[in-house]
Amino acid sequence: MKRFFRSAAVQGVLGWLVAGYIELIILTVRWRFENRAPVDAFMAGSEGAVALFWHGRIAQGMACRPLLAEKPRKVMISLSPDAAFISWAAARLRIPPVRGSTGREGASKGGMRAFREALTFVRSGGIMILTPDGPRGPREVLPIGPVQMARAAGCPAFIMSLAASPALTLGSWDKARIPLPFARGQVVLEGPLPVPTDADAEGLEAVRADWEARMRRGQARAEALLAGAP
Repeated sequence: MKRFFRSAAVQGVLGWLVAGYIELIILTVRWRFENRAPVDAFMAGSEGAVALFWHGRIAQGMACRPLLAEKPRKVMISLSPDAAFISWAAARLRIPPVRGSTGREGASKGGMRAFREALTFVRSGGIMILTPDGPRGPREVLPIGPVQMARAAGCPAFIMSLAASPALTLGSWDKARIPLPFARGQVVLEGPLPVPTDADAEGLEAVRADWEARMRRGQARAEALLAGAP
């Protein structure tokens, strides 16, 4: 059965279905944004950045594509065979994938090629989208990789905390949330967050811990604002 679902034909169909559903979500979910002005100002410039949101919020993150305006964007997706359809769907949604994942030591699982490709892209002015606790967790734990990537690229980071209701909660390790059409959505944005270019290992760990705390607080705030929305 696993071989069947990993076949190119099945992955292609799944990717087409996922992309079509996300396009429906983009058109129908009513998003509210907090702290959007700094993001809009940054997207109008030429500098690149790293954008972070939790793995369980991939569907909401893709649906926020209009937030990136005309800025070049890519998303890092793991090399797992089970993620092939997500890679295909992202490409159809005009968010080209970089196959790999940020590791706990900053290297990219699947080879340094993906890490170097991401650095080159960000340095050229693109937005590199990362789900830092993917592809297998631990859930909502930020590894050091994204911090090292931002330092190496000389770019800031933005945090996107996303919530939507009504939404389906999957039984996956990341408790993935899939918005339903015409749902209400809330996005809490934070950034740009810099990384000191001369930060040592201790300094990088301090940034990592700070970003993780910000992501968790932002997610809690997005959920709270959504619950209080009319």
